[in-house]
Amino acid sequence: MKTDIEIAQEAKLLPIQEIAKKLNIPEDGLELYGTYKAKISDEYLQSIEQNPTGKLVLVTAINPTPAGEGKTTTSIGLGQAFGRLQKKAVLALREPSLGPCFGIKGGAAGGGYAQAVPMEDLNLHFTGDFHAITSANNLLAALLDNHIQQGNALNIDPRQIVWKRCMDMNDRVLRNVVVGLGGKMDGMVREDHFVITVASEIMAILCLAEDMQDLKRRLEKIIVAYTFDGDPVTAKDLSAAGAMAALLKDAIKPNLIQTLEHTPAIVHGGPFANIAHGCNSVRATKAGLKLADIVVTEAGFGADLGAEKFFDIKCRNAGLAPDCVVLVATVRALKYNGGVKKAELAAENLDALKAGIANLEKHIENLQKYHVPIVVTLNSFVTDTDAETEYVANFCEAHGCAFAVSKVWEKGGEGGVALAEKVLEALGQESGFTPLYPDKMPLEEKIETVAREIYGADGVTYSPAAKKELDRITKLGMGNFPVCMAKTQYSLSDDPGKLGRPEGFTVNVREVYASAGAGFAVAILGAMMTMPGLPKTPAANGIDVTEEGRITGLF
Repeated sequence: MKTDIEIAQEAKLLPIQEIAKKLNIPEDGLELYGTYKAKISDEYLQSIEQNPTGKLVLVTAINPTPAGEGKTTTSIGLGQAFGRLQKKAVLALREPSLGPCFGIKGGAAGGGYAQAVPMEDLNLHFTGDFHAITSANNLLAALLDNHIQQGNALNIDPRQIVWKRCMDMNDRVLRNVVVGLGGKMDGMVREDHFVITVASEIMAILCLAEDMQDLKRRLEKIIVAYTFDGDPVTAKDLSAAGAMAALLKDAIKPNLIQTLEHTPAIVHGGPFANIAHGCNSVRATKAGLKLADIVVTEAGFGADLGAEKFFDIKCRNAGLAPDCVVLVATVRALKYNGGVKKAELAAENLDALKAGIANLEKHIENLQKYHVPIVVTLNSFVTDTDAETEYVANFCEAHGCAFAVSKVWEKGGEGGVALAEKVLEALGQESGFTPLYPDKMPLEEKIETVAREIYGADGVTYSPAAKKELDRITKLGMGNFPVCMAKTQYSLSDDPGKLGRPEGFTVNVREVYASAGAGFAVAILGAMMTMPGLPKTPAANGIDVTEEGRITGLF
């Protein structure tokens, strides 16, 4: 059996200008990055603002397991299937982070015969967007420390610095560090911290900004520290926003690539959904809606994270209204939620399936609260039995959801036609999209609404520091912000060991902070870390380059 990277490397790619023609993008609307990648120019994006708006399809999933759900694979396969049905469709996806690529998860370009290509480029440096975000983030950190070193005219309290440095790699030893060691000229000694680039507020800002002017306005609002008097200090106070915007000048432009079947894919931005808001850029999604009749996008991890944030943060911020939601599940993952060990998932086990399907049930209930038509799809594995598939199909139909089996990993677009047809039927229905909570609801009530309605928690507890910060954020005029919950992806609760549909639990808010530029408040639940660590055997150990220059081991 061929690996994902072998399939991708054998693919015959079209020049990116040919892919652009499918969306009626002229050559002068592209900024080329070699033969198979390009950015879409600002001037062209402005020229299509009056085009008709297409339909928006969100692909989400049940809680991820070691068995895998294949959300991105399904998204890409669905886009390819629309092409086979002669529909003008485009994908709007996130860029992968280097952290998971070299850690445990692998790449995020899809899999099998439903991949975005060039796969190696996409999973590694791509067009440099993440490096630009990292540089802008760390420039702000450097300007902050330099301001203190040069006399601290803003009266910044070094004990109340909230801006963290970042890098796009899993590195647990950088979570808590001490900087400024050495002599007087080496800066003030203080505790500092790193987050992974995809958790940086700069990433969120880039993905939520409408254009360069909006980007600059948002950058100026970033709170970096507080003064000895307790007043916020912003990037504008440090005169940092202009230089940061210069670093992000090209990164804000969406990237255009293709799938294995030459479906156009706009890939831009990449915040994680467990520690950030988990959606590709607003610019990319809106561009797709003006370029095609159907846009297929995805939001990270399970629907309790990515979909909730897509609805309550991205759609609220950008004025988007999804027309359909595709909920991805696998028989293997449902059995895992029912208590079956990973090594035993290939065997038929209807009892475990019936127990684990409670996880799917909760996600269906959650999505129905947003009043958008739902299609559930089983990402098919060869070990699935007819009895297992039939049970899931009957379950979904009994819960008011359309259902289709997807075989896109094995068959590409052909394996997604049944799903595409169900989605087309759903797109013919009325979508009454409504966010979960209103803007005016207090932050604490928003947190508790998500915890109770989406996670199924009995309530929420707060650390004293989190309570204090909620009060401060509200007093600073940010009480109308939506909330971005940082939570484990493996469970509906804040405990990764609670599988299925846990009951009788509370979630604990350990930390709260304002992402003033992004326009949301972050609540960190349980033991969630914004700088992941590497596993005992990192994926990096299996990655290499041959004498011919071909990358191996990237999956």
